[in-house]
Amino acid sequence: MTCGRYPGSLGYEAIDAQTFAEWGVDYLKYDNCFPAPEWIDDCFACNGDPNFDRIGKVNGSCTAATPVTGYYSWNNTSPFCAYEFPVDGIDYSAKKTALKFQIMERELLAQNRTILYSLCEWGVDQVWTWGNATGNSWRMSNDIGFGTASWGRILEILNVNSFLLDWTDFWGRNDPDMLEVGNGLAIEQERTHFALWAIMKGPLLLGTDLTKLRPEQIALLQNKYLLAFNQDPIIGKPARPYKWGVNPDYTFNSSVPAMYWSGASSNGTIVALMNPLNQSKTMEAVFSEVPQLKDGGTYQVTSVWDGADLGCQEGRVNVTLNALDTAVYLFGAEC
Repeated sequence: MTCGRYPGSLGYEAIDAQTFAEWGVDYLKYDNCFPAPEWIDDCFACNGDPNFDRIGKVNGSCTAATPVTGYYSWNNTSPFCAYEFPVDGIDYSAKKTALKFQIMERELLAQNRTILYSLCEWGVDQVWTWGNATGNSWRMSNDIGFGTASWGRILEILNVNSFLLDWTDFWGRNDPDMLEVGNGLAIEQERTHFALWAIMKGPLLLGTDLTKLRPEQIALLQNKYLLAFNQDPIIGKPARPYKWGVNPDYTFNSSVPAMYWSGASSNGTIVALMNPLNQSKTMEAVFSEVPQLKDGGTYQVTSVWDGADLGCQEGRVNVTLNALDTAVYLFGAEC
């Protein structure tokens, strides 16, 4: 059954896919709630490692694994191992979970209609390694939350996804879950949230009451520079961290993720400076550190938030950011 306890599609994929097409459906999010016992995969856990949880730690290896009898059921809804981890050496694309999604994929492809296919199994079966052969996007973590937004949860997901960006490209995107703009965050947090979700090229799905959005929130969600980067028709790769900041590079830290990001686009190079700290911080984009920029180069720079032309900048760009805020710049032609 569905996560809302309504009849589900398992075993009825053909008729359901046909019905969705007849209804004119453009987008199907296919969840993994309440699987029948025969469709539940064996679970594995890392031996002796206390540092993993249901969203998985991904910047390491897990080669010593122990099968777990049965499964941990969260509110009897979704199958999770207690301390499940994407264990090295296991072909998750051949697991029962992947097979369920592959069956619906075949039925959707049989329809005379393009339907975007979103996989939702919460990232517990290394879906980023096989999702691109099955759907258009895949949730890479557990839920972002319900109701009032959780800033801590947003940072957790951002941190995890920063290590999974090799798998995002045209027609295949990690899905860090819905946008929480309008759900109780401060405007600085909303800027950071939207900017990072956009430049990681996640699907931009808004989960809020549209009638209650303030003008500044609507303007944020309509930012032409970030939307153009997210939907770039020429370059499919996302932005990624080029420097972690207060932590050593490649540190897995759920409360202080990578702070310096860059990515190429058909309009130039996007650079984002994120301050996850609870105090203001002066940050700078040093051109020699940004992979897409030349050491000693000079570039025409635009402030993404207000479209201000910052002119021809040489060597670096400095900014003092409020706590939890992010600055984003578009570097254009050399000058």
